[in-house]
Amino acid sequence: MNRRLPEPDPDGFCAAAWAHTAELQDAIVRHPFNLALADGTLQRDRFAFYIVQDARYLFGFARALAATAARAEDPADSAFLAGSAHGALAEERRLHAGYVEELGLTEEEMSGIETSPTCLAYTSYLRASAQSEPYPVAVAALLPCFWVYQHVGSTILEQTGDTSGHPYGRWIDTYADEEFAATVLGARELTDRLAAAADERTRERMLTAFVRCSEYEWLFWNSAWEKQEWPTARWLPRRGDHVE
Repeated sequence: MNRRLPEPDPDGFCAAAWAHTAELQDAIVRHPFNLALADGTLQRDRFAFYIVQDARYLFGFARALAATAARAEDPADSAFLAGSAHGALAEERRLHAGYVEELGLTEEEMSGIETSPTCLAYTSYLRASAQSEPYPVAVAALLPCFWVYQHVGSTILEQTGDTSGHPYGRWIDTYADEEFAATVLGARELTDRLAAAADERTRERMLTAFVRCSEYEWLFWNSAWEKQEWPTARWLPRRGDHVE
């Protein structure tokens, strides 16, 4: 975890994957949810919906990280992924808990919000990749969650400057933090190294996974903006839900 990491290879897999998805990454930053979050006008109900979905997403993401860590042949890589799984649950749950208290959300309110179709689809894709795809592909699928959040957080911080007094300042600071940036750098270094050692077919599958999860990132923000519900809910009793 404390290894000195090299700067990302400008000709490596990650640089090419980011360039391939550049318009999508820009669309994520410019999504109405993130624009409203940046200027502090994001409505309570939308942010509350997001917090509930993100907490459930993180549980599935951490399980995908742990499953992928178990497949790593390099002990240092396994430790990095396992440590990231712990960090995903520990650090971000602290962030969520603070906002749950600040927003005055009750357990009843949170349990009454169903896991959105997008949240369930995204976590299911990650966990399926962790279990059934080649190890380098599973790692590439995990990368957008790290990298996109760091990109969004740092971009918003550049735009807002001082976050003191900002209603979502703690969220911005978490993902624009230098320690989080170092974790993202580690994930990129690992992905680049695996891609460099992989055959062409595996690299193609890595790119497919990176693109799909970048798409899921946009869909996740959009689902929070729309407070996405199951279109079939009209025919079923209302109930809360969570990611298994």
